[in-house]
Amino acid sequence: MVGRMNAHHEHHGSAPAASGHHHEPMDHAGHEGHEGRGTAADHSGHAGHDEHAGHAAHGGHAGHVAVFRRLFWIMLILAVPVVAFSPMFAHIIGYELPMGGWTAWIAPVLGTVMYVWGGRPFLTGAVDELKARKPAMMTLIALAITVAFLASWGSSLHLLPMSLEFWWELALLIVIMLLGHWIEMRSLAATSSALDSLAALLPEEAERIEGEDVVTVTPAALRVGDLVVVRPGGAVPADGTITQGEAHLDESLITGESAPVKRGVGDTVVGGTVATDSGLRVRVTAAGDNTALAGISRMVAEAQSSTTRAQRLADTAAGWLFWFALGAAVITAIVWMALGHPDSAVERTITVLVVACPHALGLAIPLVVSIATAKAARSGLLVKDRLALETMRTVDAVLFDKTGTLTEGAPAVTAAHPVAGVSEDVLLALAAAAEADSEHPLARAIVAAAAERGLAVPAATDFASHPAVGVRALVGGSVVRVGGPALLAEEGLEALDVAPSWGAEGATVLHVTRDGAVIGALRLADAIRPESRAAVAALRAQGVEVVMITGDAEPVARYVAAELGIRRVFAGVRPEEKAGKVAELRAEGKVVAMVGDGVNDAPALASADVGIAMGGGTDVAIGSAGVVLASGDPRAVVALRTLSSASTKIMKQNLGWAAGYNLLAVPLAAGVLAPWGIVMPMSVGALLMSASTVVVALNAQRLRRVDLSLDAVGR
Repeated sequence: MVGRMNAHHEHHGSAPAASGHHHEPMDHAGHEGHEGRGTAADHSGHAGHDEHAGHAAHGGHAGHVAVFRRLFWIMLILAVPVVAFSPMFAHIIGYELPMGGWTAWIAPVLGTVMYVWGGRPFLTGAVDELKARKPAMMTLIALAITVAFLASWGSSLHLLPMSLEFWWELALLIVIMLLGHWIEMRSLAATSSALDSLAALLPEEAERIEGEDVVTVTPAALRVGDLVVVRPGGAVPADGTITQGEAHLDESLITGESAPVKRGVGDTVVGGTVATDSGLRVRVTAAGDNTALAGISRMVAEAQSSTTRAQRLADTAAGWLFWFALGAAVITAIVWMALGHPDSAVERTITVLVVACPHALGLAIPLVVSIATAKAARSGLLVKDRLALETMRTVDAVLFDKTGTLTEGAPAVTAAHPVAGVSEDVLLALAAAAEADSEHPLARAIVAAAAERGLAVPAATDFASHPAVGVRALVGGSVVRVGGPALLAEEGLEALDVAPSWGAEGATVLHVTRDGAVIGALRLADAIRPESRAAVAALRAQGVEVVMITGDAEPVARYVAAELGIRRVFAGVRPEEKAGKVAELRAEGKVVAMVGDGVNDAPALASADVGIAMGGGTDVAIGSAGVVLASGDPRAVVALRTLSSASTKIMKQNLGWAAGYNLLAVPLAAGVLAPWGIVMPMSVGALLMSASTVVVALNAQRLRRVDLSLDAVGR
């Protein structure tokens, strides 16, 4: 932004306050810091598993999502006849099955197919957990379906009582668990396409200078110190420094600015940026895995495997439930055998192991995450790191970058001061007429301001632009000029009284003259987003401290902060110092969310508890963030906090219900109330398990009613 604004000021000769808001290429340490900050469970040992790799292989790959989707639908189709021809299910519902014949083998045969095929992800996952000596969700599921499978066959072969026929429960369990895994992996796969788009930014070939020759190589073959040629219209193949040539580079990848920026000898360029008009020679300073693009790719990959605290809590709960169920089963068997009831010992023990299966626990978190991320996306909140969404509710300090976040990041007319006898409308109309033929950003801002007021801008002729001075045109028979201090000096005129105070606030001051006399002054500055005031007010109303950080000088920062009601400001902060300010706030015991859009914000975004990138910002900033605000509206930060609170609350409710059901059902299944004549039949336990799943699913749906509309912020 500063490079572009400097060009503005050179054109008009204006003198803005000094700014430290530079878009330097990000230090790769920023990426490494983010990489090391990962919170995902260690899934590395499962990355190479086959297509049915279990719970531990939630890498978010689209192929795995497709596999679980296909497997779910196949198992759902098979589950229909298994359930329909299950004797226990028929007994519960109250219909008769044909006696004997081939129909008696429908549930056992198809149930076996479901156990072997549909249960494979859970069985292999359980093996992995047991090898790691960390039994959790997969082990608990595998235990339940295996016990149900063996007991059902024992019952079907008349080796065990008919009350231990669980084919229908086995089928429903596998289908529900596959649904939970499909939902969870689909939510994780949302960012997988980002890696493909990142890879496409680099050119397929690079031209490396070797002595007198130019050799074509792949970007991967480049090394630090290599000298490469970038043709007009070509992409820079690696991060480097320009040694020869001058060109306008499309740096939207890095700065988010759509306008190409002029770069010359000594300037740094980033791989993936495009030389739009001229050729360059670039000395490579970073290649391969050390480039900015590679760093972004690492961050996207890390986000895909992110795991929330609630999911880890669910896994931990499942681990404890595994030992709880196993211990309860052993105690049940011993007690009933000691009481001289071997048949009851077998039935109660098997019932305990099947009832302990976490139907609801398996859906408790994935379903909420799926609904939350989908609802967030529809509201312009793109959640890349699920942990960021969960953490947002605890944030008590939000650190906003100024330029491009709280402000528009582009110049706008913020005030007009005409002399006596001239109205603001006339002043602005004449200035717009003189600037109408200029493509300069300040000129565009003046013309846009006149259009917003609906002014009739007179026609101008004899347009001329004078670098570092301003513009001149003939309007209605009068010579109208617009420019900065150099224009006044050339005409021998004095600046208006408002000029010093405007300049002290960091604004660009342009004077307008007509026939050699000053008729007014225009104040141009980075316009404050109208939504920023509502966002700041809403956060403060929630007890969140709002802090602004900027590379701009103190007067500029104080002016914007005062306009927005922000009391704490970090001004004149260099790009590499922003992460330090985040650390400073965290050292005060605050949970910090950083909101930014530029490459200089990336280290701070990565080091904050929650990194939030504006959707109109840079790819590097977006790569460093856990959440992207597609709308670029700062009010979305408030909506994100609302969603975080609501989703975490429902997750905890679901976990409490799911785990609580198991803790209550297992003792009942074991027969602790048998001395009082109360024994929970297996059919009742199975129905309660299904009911608990329905409760969890319905509770998750409540999240859909949360109002995330930006218009609701500040109401």
